[in-house]
Amino acid sequence: MTDAVERFDVLIIGSGAAGLTLALRLPEHVSVCMLAKGPIGEGSSLYAQGGVSAVLEASDSVDAHVADTLDAGAGLSDAETARFVAERGHAAIEWLVEAEVPFSRHRRDDGTEALHLHREGGHSHRRIVHAADATGHAITTTLEAQVRARPNVTLMEHHLAVDVITARRLGHEADRCLGAYVLDASGKRVRAIAARCVVLASGGASKVYLYTSNPDGASGDGIAMAWRAGCRVANMEFNQFHPTCLYHPRAKSFLISEAVRGEGARLLLPDGSRFMDRFDERAELAPRDIVARAIDHEMKRLGADCLYLDISHRDAAFVREHFPTISEKLRDYGIDMTREPIPVVPAAHYTCGGVVVDRNGRTDIPGLYAIGECTYTGLHGANRLASNSLLECLVYGTAAADDIATRLAADTQAAPVPPAWDESLVTDSDEQVVVSHNWDEIRRFMWDYVGIVRTNKRLERARHRIDLLAREIAEYYGNFRITADLVELRNLAVVADLIIRCAQSRHESRGLHYTLDHPTPDERRPPRPTVLVPEPPRPYRRLRGRL
Repeated sequence: MTDAVERFDVLIIGSGAAGLTLALRLPEHVSVCMLAKGPIGEGSSLYAQGGVSAVLEASDSVDAHVADTLDAGAGLSDAETARFVAERGHAAIEWLVEAEVPFSRHRRDDGTEALHLHREGGHSHRRIVHAADATGHAITTTLEAQVRARPNVTLMEHHLAVDVITARRLGHEADRCLGAYVLDASGKRVRAIAARCVVLASGGASKVYLYTSNPDGASGDGIAMAWRAGCRVANMEFNQFHPTCLYHPRAKSFLISEAVRGEGARLLLPDGSRFMDRFDERAELAPRDIVARAIDHEMKRLGADCLYLDISHRDAAFVREHFPTISEKLRDYGIDMTREPIPVVPAAHYTCGGVVVDRNGRTDIPGLYAIGECTYTGLHGANRLASNSLLECLVYGTAAADDIATRLAADTQAAPVPPAWDESLVTDSDEQVVVSHNWDEIRRFMWDYVGIVRTNKRLERARHRIDLLAREIAEYYGNFRITADLVELRNLAVVADLIIRCAQSRHESRGLHYTLDHPTPDERRPPRPTVLVPEPPRPYRRLRGRL
């Protein structure tokens, strides 16, 4: 099927906090198309419970925020990037307040009202602005309503980006991004969308693991598309496992916020005893990598299916007031957090690496930007400090919008028109079971071999499996009409490969990358990010009719 090519100034792939911020920060005369796999706003940002970190109190400082970020990053966070983000935290919160995001407030001792601030693991001060325990929902629904009211923004829900289109892959000498091929999941057709700038705001890759706190969309799409287009990718070995995901047969991916521990919750063994003080002097307030590894260690040592998080010693009214969403959800599962411990396990939560970008969100390809969790900015290093992720979305969404506006104003050169999608020689598959089996196998061996604790042998096994599966998936992709599951499977295979390659190249334990073969940091040389450089992308060629 051949469709006319649609044209916009900016194509935003993803509709979480980063993408929504970008859309609202762009000038209203710029034509914008925003893609979402499901409904607009649905994604990891929507389910973020904790909040946004920002320096708002006189007792706190940008220097302290930067220091906490660098400490959590285990030597791999870029100090200049950490300062760039921390310095813009106050302005980002002011913008959200002006947008009428319903943040939680309290009365100071002098009678004045102020934003209520949580403290979370790794932070030296209370600096987490939040909307009870549903901050992501409050931010995304507020921003989504404003985006929907913008006449310059075209929303395409239930659309998946298949690949970005670049001039070099079409045979032109000077490279630039020209748009993307997009699968309309409802109509099952692929359309070409031309754009002067394309922005990847597609989230992380935690769905590559069997157990994750993320919603269904976190399949590393932006990272995989950028890699195939020729962009560098960095630090994919650093996958954050949230320590406390609800363990319940009916709970697929429900997170118990970091803020629960910040308000005094204790981690317990099955016998009711505490254990975190044996792993870190900060106990339950240690950074997530330390807490997740401690829980993983104790579960394996005891053969336990889960451990427990207990805040029942706090006043019940306080718990219900501060964590209404979590409290209500747990009651649906028959758990009263005001009276009993919560069963928890670690789960893949956040991708600290991604597409290499500069301070304006620019990738290696002119006209292609990336913002949010799909990026490597240098902020998170070997581990992400809690609640720095939403802040990064806001800061880089704003920076990218400013840079894109400047680029569009100066760009007068006509871009090549991308060709329409051609699937005239492919067929419908009668082997969908291949997709589901490969999907399941990738997520299982990544959990078993490339999870919280790794070894050389486990990584070698994972390397062997992904090499075989990548060939199977490439053959399948080249012969059959694509589906949403096939698009995500293809991307999961790419990000699994990138994670394994990065993990195999780091011969030390640092932050979120922990290997029994090298259990300590390598002190012989300064720590460096793991940067992977792709081979030059080959020109598009017809493969049974497919470009």
